[in-house]
Amino acid sequence: MKKIKNICCIGAGYVGGPTMSVIASKCPEITVNVVDINQKRIDLWNHEDLDKLPIYEPGLKEVVGKARGKNLFFSTEVDRAIDEADMIFISVNTPTKTYGKGKGQAADLKYIELCARNIAKVAVNDKIVVEKSTLPVRTAEALKSILENTGNNVNFEILSNPEFLAEGTAIDDLLDADRILIGGADTPSGQEAKDALSWVYEHWLPKERILQTNVWSSELSKLVANAFLAQRVSSINSISALCERTDANVAEVSKAIGYDSRIGSRFLNSSVGFGGSCFQKDILNLVYIAKSFGLQEVADYWEQVIIMNDYQKRRFADNIIATLYNTVSGKKIAFYGWAFKKDTNDTRESAAIYVADALLEENANIVVYDPKVSKETIYADLEYLGNKSREEIEKLVTVVNDPIEAAKDAHAIAVLTEWDEFKEYDWQAIHDLMLKPAFVFDGRRILDHKKMEALGFKFYKIGQNGS
Repeated sequence: MKKIKNICCIGAGYVGGPTMSVIASKCPEITVNVVDINQKRIDLWNHEDLDKLPIYEPGLKEVVGKARGKNLFFSTEVDRAIDEADMIFISVNTPTKTYGKGKGQAADLKYIELCARNIAKVAVNDKIVVEKSTLPVRTAEALKSILENTGNNVNFEILSNPEFLAEGTAIDDLLDADRILIGGADTPSGQEAKDALSWVYEHWLPKERILQTNVWSSELSKLVANAFLAQRVSSINSISALCERTDANVAEVSKAIGYDSRIGSRFLNSSVGFGGSCFQKDILNLVYIAKSFGLQEVADYWEQVIIMNDYQKRRFADNIIATLYNTVSGKKIAFYGWAFKKDTNDTRESAAIYVADALLEENANIVVYDPKVSKETIYADLEYLGNKSREEIEKLVTVVNDPIEAAKDAHAIAVLTEWDEFKEYDWQAIHDLMLKPAFVFDGRRILDHKKMEALGFKFYKIGQNGS
């Protein structure tokens, strides 16, 4: 079996950076080069202050600090890294298409294709190429076609190695993975490539957790895993709406059904909706694949998961407007949290963006506090939606570094990320600073209903009607 001595990863984002850092820390005999054309991002990965890394993830700075400068390197020297590598991970962005056939559902593979053509141009010896980005079925087939038809008569083995990381726990997910999935060709050279990648992961994981499959199964498994998890979130969120119209408490319902061993308790916490880079994108990709094979009923089934998630976000915003006497125009609404979940600075598809957008359409004044998300990111998120100009956004949205400042003279607070620190605040002091009556809308169900009402708040918790 071929032993890997040098790994290149193209793409220094949320998957590539953490994954390669863990591999480097656990495989000191392997040189790992993470390359990206974004100089600013690479500069942050190389910043002497590990708190300045471009990604906030618990445990990441410790892993990077252990290996960086020894066998882990970050640079923009893409061609050099490709040339030196035995194994190349492709970990670039795969956004949903915004144009042409498959618009709004299919994955846009332009960055993947650019990577493949660059690898084909540079490589002069055999390489193992690993799909690490979330990709649709048959991407490996497309990669192989490009590499074999545009390269320098080099043999490329293509593997699918999808990531199953949850942001906020990504490092733990890598170090103690439930499973590692490696898909490849059922040929002697394909098996050798799968074994070579397995050998890398076997440095810290037991062999029985490393599953080898064909490429189709590996590529589809990633989409299906995220679709199943998102389905659970949308399912419990659909019940939260019913709970609010009755005397049921969604937490009690969730606990009751979670005790059923056939169901289990994970991903049954009701909230304002799921976000992040994977769930929505992967479900839409699954919908597109089903449609492309003429499976309209299958596509409709999975699309309903997205529809329910959008409904939950819209319902939360509508409840704020209705409760504040059907108008939020000119009213100050404080947002506690902007990241799509705690322990990350990732805001992709965050529910906060869409709740804010709905309130801005009603001319609300929004003040945002998030412990890890920057002002520029918040403004860029809203500008990307295209419903307000940058000038309008900056006029209506203020970003502050102090939660107390955010609450001063606010009509309401909306809790949109489940940061632990929010539970520890002096809510009496916050109440005293707000306009009366003071409203709190808990979209993450992290605050105590009875305590908040005892402090004088008009308190609304998603999935619950009263205390």
